[in-house]
Amino acid sequence: MPSSRIPGFYKMSVQERLEKVAEFAGLGEEDKRLLLEKGLSLDIADRMIENVIGTFELPLGIATNFLIDGKDYLIPMAIEEASVVAAASNAAKMAREGGGFVTDYSGNIMIGQIQVVRLNDPYSAKFEVLRHRDEIIEKANEQDPILVNLGGGCKDVEARVIDTIRGKMLIVHLIVDVKDAMGANAVNTMAEAVAPLIERITGGKVYLRIISNLAVYRIARAKAVFKKEAIGGEEVVEGIMNAYAFAEADPFRCATHNKGIMNGISAVVIATGNDFRAVEAGAHSYAAMRGYKPLTTYEVNENGDLVGTIELPIAVGTIGGATKVNPLAKLSLKILGVSTAEELARVMAAVGLAQNFAALRALATEGIQRGHMELHARNIAIMAGASGDEVDMVVEELLKIGKIRMDVAKEVLEKLRARS
Repeated sequence: MPSSRIPGFYKMSVQERLEKVAEFAGLGEEDKRLLLEKGLSLDIADRMIENVIGTFELPLGIATNFLIDGKDYLIPMAIEEASVVAAASNAAKMAREGGGFVTDYSGNIMIGQIQVVRLNDPYSAKFEVLRHRDEIIEKANEQDPILVNLGGGCKDVEARVIDTIRGKMLIVHLIVDVKDAMGANAVNTMAEAVAPLIERITGGKVYLRIISNLAVYRIARAKAVFKKEAIGGEEVVEGIMNAYAFAEADPFRCATHNKGIMNGISAVVIATGNDFRAVEAGAHSYAAMRGYKPLTTYEVNENGDLVGTIELPIAVGTIGGATKVNPLAKLSLKILGVSTAEELARVMAAVGLAQNFAALRALATEGIQRGHMELHARNIAIMAGASGDEVDMVVEELLKIGKIRMDVAKEVLEKLRARS
């Protein structure tokens, strides 16, 4: 079985990296051509959204070293932010020393919400909805017999009365197993179909009928043991624990803590053609359920090693939507080697934990800016007009000077060209 541990991967040329990934994932010549050329054609793009005038590209990188539930993965990440891919790869390398990542998943269950208003007796209406549960489930499942035949479909009905600035409202939840889809289309169709039935049952008026992105029944979890010797010793462990305690106690810090987690997860979500806005919304909503807290936790075990865990909703699919329309999304899933939404969510949880660990370790040691600025210098050099080998030479000089600025880069480039 091929390993995701590829020493010196970052030092290779683009073509050399592609050959390594092709060997790992069994990519053919057409796959490699798609990655090297424009993968999303204007013809496809024009059918995906409205008013298309072109396509907008992001770098697609590969995070190496990931060992998840005993299986090696190369992780495609679409992102513009420097150091994210490198940080994830480095964290995964350290996690391998402790056995890699282990994961858990609660199932592909999504919630469809139906809002009922104009109720004189909302608690009585709630009772009637639950009394007619089987009838509501049957009506919902009539909308998607294929999903039902696959073992999915509406499995239950919940109801709750909430207080709002417009008075009490009854909110009905359809509990739907969407299998390997993200599920929005299936759930929204079911919610709209049962709305007239719920109006007849309650005597109220239904307004909103739509999926919730707070997918509390679709939770992905990951855990890793980071050996103290592998991450820099007891002082680094202590520094990470202090950084975690800061995030746990302070929402200002916690916002950036959780943003760093989503750096990794969203990059994989985008690469695989899934809805990163939905996943982001679900993650931050879940973090806020207990008063905006970190999505990760850290502890020190009896050996003095750092134990990290992550828990968050991840509603993604491997069928439907852009995952099957965008050829690069299909290719990213092929590189990952995943076929189910469950496996994809487990991988994303591991990436989120790796990304967070890497950020906390950097903050607790040399600071976050060192790695960022080294990669930022490359962008500055290119913006200043450097090309080819000039880029590396300008970057080297900028780092030596310690000033990563456009004016300095232009000056360095001018001197470099004057000497040649």
